[in-house]
Amino acid sequence: MSEIRHIRPAGLSNSPAYTHVIGARGTETLYISGQVAIDESGKTVGVGDLAAQTQQVMKNLETALHAAGATFADVVKLTTFVVDYIPEHRTIIGGVRSSYLPKDKPPASTLVGVSALAAADWLIEIEAVAVIG
Repeated sequence: MSEIRHIRPAGLSNSPAYTHVIGARGTETLYISGQVAIDESGKTVGVGDLAAQTQQVMKNLETALHAAGATFADVVKLTTFVVDYIPEHRTIIGGVRSSYLPKDKPPASTLVGVSALAAADWLIEIEAVAVIG
């Protein structure tokens, strides 16, 4: 059985979108490769639309997690890469992410602005680490 502790240290701001410190103990750690906005056939979804691409990325992460016997509740860390990031993107991404992540215990999270991803049409890529029992 896995144990995931969400630690909210005094002296750090409390965010509903992520947890500053996660402690995880389990029998298996899953490392999910960065997922991008491609469907099952490999076609890019939502060209030019960050919200649509984020939706597809989260759907792909969910599929990968389920294949390993995990859910978003098992995710301890997300790293998000966004092309040509501006602060307004955070609201778009957060709106989609929040529909997938546990409301009371979100994972640790990092968001990084990048100049490009592996394909020109991709706007966002998210990788995950999960711990299962």
